[in-house]
Amino acid sequence: MAHKSREIEWSFDFAKTVPEHDPDMVYFEQFKETFGEDGNIFAIGILDSAIYQLQNFQRFKYLSDELATLPGVNDVLSLPGIQYLVRNKAEKKFDMQLFFNPFPEDQSTLDSLLNKANDLKYYSGQIINQNNGATIILVSINREILNSEKRQVLIEDVIDLGDAFTEITGIELHYAGLPFVRSTVAGKVRQELNMFLILSVVVTGCIMLLFFRSWDAVVFPLIIIGVIVICSMGTIALFGFKITLLTGLIPPIIVVIGIPNSIYLLNKYHQEYSVHGNKMKALNRVVRKIGLVTLITNFTTAIGFIVLGFTDIKILREFGIVAGINIFATFFVSIILIPAVFSYLPPPSKRQLKHLGFKPLDSILSLLDWLVHNYRSLVYTVTAVIVSLSLYGLYKLDSVSYLVDDIPEESKIKKDLIFFEDNFSGIMPMEVIVDTGKKKGVMRLNNLRKVAELEEFLGSLEDISYPVSIVSFVKAAKQAFYNNNPKFYQLPNNQERSFIFSYLSDETDNSGLLKSFVDSTGQRMRVSLKVADIGSQKMDSLVDLVIQPRIDEIFETEKTEVKVTGTTPLFIKGNRFLIENLRVSLFLAFLIIAVIMGILFRDFRIIIISLIPNVIPLIITGGLMGYFDIPLKPSTALIFSIAFGISVDDSIHFLAKYRQELFSNNFFVPIAITKSIRETGASMIYTSIVLFAGFVIFSGSDFGGTIALGVLTSTTLLIAMFTNLTVLPSLLLTFDDGKRRKDTHPLIEQYEKFYEEDDDEEIDLSLIRVSTNNGNADVKQLQDTEKRDN
Repeated sequence: MAHKSREIEWSFDFAKTVPEHDPDMVYFEQFKETFGEDGNIFAIGILDSAIYQLQNFQRFKYLSDELATLPGVNDVLSLPGIQYLVRNKAEKKFDMQLFFNPFPEDQSTLDSLLNKANDLKYYSGQIINQNNGATIILVSINREILNSEKRQVLIEDVIDLGDAFTEITGIELHYAGLPFVRSTVAGKVRQELNMFLILSVVVTGCIMLLFFRSWDAVVFPLIIIGVIVICSMGTIALFGFKITLLTGLIPPIIVVIGIPNSIYLLNKYHQEYSVHGNKMKALNRVVRKIGLVTLITNFTTAIGFIVLGFTDIKILREFGIVAGINIFATFFVSIILIPAVFSYLPPPSKRQLKHLGFKPLDSILSLLDWLVHNYRSLVYTVTAVIVSLSLYGLYKLDSVSYLVDDIPEESKIKKDLIFFEDNFSGIMPMEVIVDTGKKKGVMRLNNLRKVAELEEFLGSLEDISYPVSIVSFVKAAKQAFYNNNPKFYQLPNNQERSFIFSYLSDETDNSGLLKSFVDSTGQRMRVSLKVADIGSQKMDSLVDLVIQPRIDEIFETEKTEVKVTGTTPLFIKGNRFLIENLRVSLFLAFLIIAVIMGILFRDFRIIIISLIPNVIPLIITGGLMGYFDIPLKPSTALIFSIAFGISVDDSIHFLAKYRQELFSNNFFVPIAITKSIRETGASMIYTSIVLFAGFVIFSGSDFGGTIALGVLTSTTLLIAMFTNLTVLPSLLLTFDDGKRRKDTHPLIEQYEKFYEEDDDEEIDLSLIRVSTNNGNADVKQLQDTEKRDN
């Protein structure tokens, strides 16, 4: 696996949350094949009057020219490099010419040209904000570079050039666009993978050292977990997956979730050894008595991840499959290697066994035992009040996500994004495709007028930039026909159409600008927009309740088909789809775990009793999200199935011990509860502390989704520990009579040596004196028994 993991690759694709077979995704892929990538623009913004000083403007031009020479850059559009249409009367065509040609050599000439540049309405609102002088450079990146490792190098080269420009001029640059955001996220994922892996090892190691007071109990379990971490990386490579924002979290999650196995096994080993002092016998009983339970708990934990593999979303499916397989594999590695390793090590010393009599922990367990036996009504009342308050908070829970959701509010990326939203109405791509239904239908004046009407409406909306399309080009052509007089920037009338369109005849083969906006048949055209990152709810309302009704109204009597597409609308739809899939995954995890509990215990009451303490933490977490305005989004919805799969482990461990104690104590429920809390409670607290500390380290991430995963998962698991130590035993005391049903034999009682007489206090038969009053047959029977036992 270590050898295989060398082949692992990093993902540079934008995370697709809409299935490839979805009609909207199919349509979007067809759009990209026809018109090219819509999310390939890297924008550099400037708001500083100093940029219009001659020397700085010359450096601005140099920056634009240098950007254009970088490998992987298709084109660069900036103010110093703008072109305009010039009417060529002799050849009856329009020529494209550089506006700043020759480049001005003095400030007065530059100022004059800048004033004239404002008359080029084609660029107004696109690269120039005429209200405050803000301007941007638009860098178009090659599609192959965009989805490869070379993108990272290209983005770094662009930023290096920008930093050099800022250093010389003192003018601040603002960066935005999907290529920039994607590169930043990919770089951070790589950094955080290493950071969280190290932190998880250090944190869990320190906690285990604190618990067990032994380096053996720390070093060897961590080495064993390291085996699984290596296997998880090898699994990613083996399946041909790549490292994404989610799969990058698998190694530290493996460490955090795998360590509880070691804690349960080592704690049981120490408990057994402290009773009889026989190391091999203690290790034997560890495997025999809690082996099956550990198998089941690993399986239920894995279920929380594996159910994600049944979704149609690639990034979730890969995460669920790899995490689920390797979490389940931790059982086999732990149950084999821990007893094997510790069979070679010296038996635990008295100092290493001190944790079994740790007085503060013993006091806590005694308090919990006293509480569930004497104040069950209080436990139920407090739980009911908390759940009621949480249900109200759950009612307030909102579902909303943003395109750059995971980026911190105070980061430069988010501040730069706000710059583009304030000055250019956003930078996120959205497209409107107009299919006229007829070849060359795009250039029909009636169709152009309707598209122009739609563009006027779209341009009037607050969160959308003014559109760019073939309509803009035709308007610019009329302006050029009338010597670039800005008042003629409009569509030609019926009389002007024939002679202005004749000047465009050389462009009808889709060369030049038209190729980006009209397909090869002239039947379809694109209207390109830039939108603000206003969130999924507002974007849904904007498209469904504002834009689409206006489209239907404008094209009501036409056979023209108009459809909204692009990266931004697909992202919004993907988040709805993602959250719905996660809800299904949670239900599936709930169902599968309920079935497992049914197979284990074959008692409907026990199934319900075991699920209640693990559903309560999910409700409380949802309530906290509602009260603290933490929205339900992909990163937070992911928490519930994972946390449920992990937290139910405590219930299984407790119930397995409870069933064992029932057999040992003549099916007397109160004693069984007390002994279960005393023995299993310590391991539950240990593991919950490890899980809490292990997941809470993710709160140090730069990504909002990872922070939410860490904080909310750790909170949920901590609450689950308390409910499994209070609500669960209280429910058992109330609803379980402890009697074994003769007609049913649960799986938990059927595996080899679930309960044996020699688990009780051992009896020396040589000390027993047998009366002969009952006959020689009884004596002989006892002697035979002694021989068999010996």
